[in-house]
Amino acid sequence: MSSARLSGVGVSSGRASGPVVRVAEALPEPPLGPRPADTKEEASRIRPATEVVAQRLMERAKTVEGEARAVLETTAAMAGDPSLIKSAEKLVVDEALPAARAVHQAAAKFISALQAAGGYMAERARDVQDVRDRVVAELLGLPAPGVPDLTSPSVLVARDLAPADTAGLDPSKVLALVTEEGGPTSHTAILARSLGIPAVVACRGVLALDVPALEVDGDTGQVRESDGKVRTAGGGKKATWNGVGVLKDGHRVKVLGNVGSPADAAAAAAAGAEGVGLFRTEFCFLDAAEEPTVAEQTAAYEAVLAPFKGKPVVVRTLDAGADKPLAFLNPDPEPNPALGVRGLRVAFDRPDVLDRQLEAIAAAAASSGADVSVMAPMVATAAEASWFVARARQAGISRAGVMVEVPSAALSAREILQVVDFISIGTNDLAQYVFAADRQLGGVAALNDPWQPALLRLIAQVGEAATAAGKPIGVCGEAAADPLLACVLIGMGVTSLSMNHTALADVGAKLATSSMDICQLAARGALAAADPATAKLAARAPH
Repeated sequence: MSSARLSGVGVSSGRASGPVVRVAEALPEPPLGPRPADTKEEASRIRPATEVVAQRLMERAKTVEGEARAVLETTAAMAGDPSLIKSAEKLVVDEALPAARAVHQAAAKFISALQAAGGYMAERARDVQDVRDRVVAELLGLPAPGVPDLTSPSVLVARDLAPADTAGLDPSKVLALVTEEGGPTSHTAILARSLGIPAVVACRGVLALDVPALEVDGDTGQVRESDGKVRTAGGGKKATWNGVGVLKDGHRVKVLGNVGSPADAAAAAAAGAEGVGLFRTEFCFLDAAEEPTVAEQTAAYEAVLAPFKGKPVVVRTLDAGADKPLAFLNPDPEPNPALGVRGLRVAFDRPDVLDRQLEAIAAAAASSGADVSVMAPMVATAAEASWFVARARQAGISRAGVMVEVPSAALSAREILQVVDFISIGTNDLAQYVFAADRQLGGVAALNDPWQPALLRLIAQVGEAATAAGKPIGVCGEAAADPLLACVLIGMGVTSLSMNHTALADVGAKLATSSMDICQLAARGALAAADPATAKLAARAPH
């Protein structure tokens, strides 16, 4: 046997080995011709094809629960998106394109807009690509793309997996996942953790590796050829948790949910979240040709706040700008949107938009009974933080903070903490800016590993500032969803952790087995490490 060995980013804990099954590559781009003889008749084929795809996805959704069901239902809804269908139909009629080509081109516009948006919105681009390929396959009479039927336990290898593919995986058949692309914050990573399947993403060269079997370590990111025997260690069923974030020595740490819709809020509440550490409000704006009214926003926010009456909810104000597809903001084109007018920076030019949103948040807080705070995204200086807090106070919101996503905010944490009530670290964007590495790009995914010592040292610096100021500090990036890393963060002074609802039980259960002195030892070890793998090993030692 050869000694083929590769490294990627471990995103779901556990080890497994077994025979390889490869997921087929995406469909090639449909041809421009031949031109249809009857464009209206050709255009009429599109809607029925989308309905077939949506129906199949909904049928699969009925067979699963939790996050997997939500992902499949969301993908099914995208398949039936009226704007996508109308855009494709128009291309057939106006440009005499075949239906499959028209769907491909119409989807490309949506995908480009989402990818330009970055962050959470860019993660949705993979969903649209999946829907596009399924509809194109239906129009061309080809088999639907995706994971093949597995007859025995296997290690899945793919360029990337669509969220709908990951959501439909059977953990009894899928020993492990390895993808060439993707990153630590991708849907594949989140869902693999929720299913208890060991996973490694951004494993460059795995598609070219011609071996019959692999051994996968979801903790270290190591992938190597194996002897073909089926073995598993770690991973498996989710932990049980009593719904209270507390260390075994009695130290309290709030374990909260990240939500972006009423469905997310319901799922987080059902999973035992003690509240919400990050409520993304963009869902209210994404499909709006005009800015939603204060009344419309209030109703939308109330639906998310409702399950958390009497519990803390941190509402992030609109994280949008020239890089987001929000037409009513009339953004100017920018050469590098990720570094442009986004997040709170939009409000400096359009304070009226922020003021109306704050008014709606205050109204929704009063009617829902939730204990609501607000925080601003993309804050870079203490002066910006002070400006935001003042406007929040004017709107009647007594507790206001900011996101630490920009390195300058981390380096100015002491000054910022003098003017805010709390801070929350968005580790996904902070890593992206610290390492100058696009979080959606597989080629630099290793730099966005939340175990990178440089990132941990910056977080520790912010933790020291918050502890000195006696103010709360949360983490709401994917780093909080890693049970071992959660302990490290607590050892750095973090007082609350916020995550996707599928991670709540694992993190809560892990905290219950740790104490503050163990967390501090783990933090010191990780901070002294030279690389992510060593940091993980050092953090694991005290446990």
